[in-house]
Amino acid sequence: MGTLDGKVAIVTGGGRGIGRGIALALAREGARLALPDLNEENAADVAEEVRALGVKALSAACDVRSSRDVDAFVARTVETFGTVDVLVNNAMAADIRVPLADIDDESIALALSSGPAATLYFMRACYPHLVGGGRVINLRSGSELQGLNGYATYIAAKAAVGGITRAAAREWGRQGITVNAICPFALSEAAQADFAAHPRALDAIYDGLSIPRIGDPESDIGRAAVYLAGPDSTYMTGCTLMLDGGGSFLG
Repeated sequence: MGTLDGKVAIVTGGGRGIGRGIALALAREGARLALPDLNEENAADVAEEVRALGVKALSAACDVRSSRDVDAFVARTVETFGTVDVLVNNAMAADIRVPLADIDDESIALALSSGPAATLYFMRACYPHLVGGGRVINLRSGSELQGLNGYATYIAAKAAVGGITRAAAREWGRQGITVNAICPFALSEAAQADFAAHPRALDAIYDGLSIPRIGDPESDIGRAAVYLAGPDSTYMTGCTLMLDGGGSFLG
């Protein structure tokens, strides 16, 4: 018997990387999964992995930058499963390693529309179903504290998600909804590609970690999401878990 038996969880960008790891970790605890992803094939593959664990899953193409797509996906989830109990805002795209002075309008729009705007779209659409015990888990980044060169749009978007998390925790607590965040460091496909192009970057990151390894999307990041979605975190809201091996401390 899982701690999330009967719950319904939406994991945005659940078709790969950290989103996939979170989805599988929630499914192993019995949660039914709804997986919106820009890449429909990736989402469908993860949905099959979830079903192989013995729980139901829904997947569909969804551009999180479109409020219309978001509203339609949430409506389909409710039509299929009856409600939404857990929302994980994981999906985001951004151009990185671009000097601030060279950022173009498209890069700014990409980060802000796929990050904080998409987070607001999903939270707004899911709110009526979350009232009375729902959980929201947003993904932030330790780069907010580190101020990495070339990450201005990414940091701006993730910092905005942090602000949304705090505001929603304050507003929604008395409606029975907890809103927390995770700052992960894990070997997603995007991280693999970046480290392959910049092999010395990983060594530099390891030098700054208290636990010098890359986190696993499912066992390290996904299990923390299970905690935030489960019965042991009912008195916790507005908080951020730093899951980056001690790379950054949020005090």
